[in-house]
Amino acid sequence: MPHQIITVPCLSDNYAFLIHDDESGQTALVDAPASEPILAELTARGWTLSHVLLTHHHWDHVDGLAGILAAHSAQVVGASADAHRLPPLDLAVTEGDSFEFAGETVQVLDVSGHTLGHVAFHFPDSQAVFTADSLMALGCGRLFEGSPQVMWQSLSKLAALPPQTLIYSGHEYTQANARFAITVDPDNVALHERIDDITAKRAKNIPTVPSKLALELATNPFLRPDSTAIQTQVGMQGADVSDVFAEIRRRKDAF
Repeated sequence: MPHQIITVPCLSDNYAFLIHDDESGQTALVDAPASEPILAELTARGWTLSHVLLTHHHWDHVDGLAGILAAHSAQVVGASADAHRLPPLDLAVTEGDSFEFAGETVQVLDVSGHTLGHVAFHFPDSQAVFTADSLMALGCGRLFEGSPQVMWQSLSKLAALPPQTLIYSGHEYTQANARFAITVDPDNVALHERIDDITAKRAKNIPTVPSKLALELATNPFLRPDSTAIQTQVGMQGADVSDVFAEIRRRKDAF
């Protein structure tokens, strides 16, 4: 049976995720923006936390950890490259590493760009990847530390996953991302349809995360710098895709 994955809204627009296996009783948490909503969800469901997976060191992904660990004894997993900025780790991982959770082999991807040392956790059997502030719904994270070339390499890794993979990103930024996406890809029918769906969901306060990778490949401009339509729109026909990506990111930063 696939693991049960619960989206937990935190702070103003963050998401944490609980991954639960009924057979073993194990429960993993991806990122810890705030302790209260996560502890409340665990209590309501009667789950005990066994693992905490940290994607990167930013405060809005780790500040709730101390309160959570005060109530649950869990193994904390994070990037060895970011260990000096993360809370204390029980397991430090890097690109290509894997570890077991409830009978599933979890794969670690280095997705630096938003920060250096940012990792994503891929659950291939569950067809899920937890990307935090790397690949996001209709967007990607702002480049605080990595170069556009580094981020493009990271996004290319994620784009190569099976298209049915669900992308669990770290924020409810989709509606704002959509307002930008349409400016660089205005004739994309699939994007227009997605915007209508996003508008309807947000009117009802329904999360737009997760999203399917196939949908991101069809509509997310940060995964589409090879698109002739986008290249034409930004005046970079035939340019190197990493340079087109850099221009898209520059325009988003100024949007």
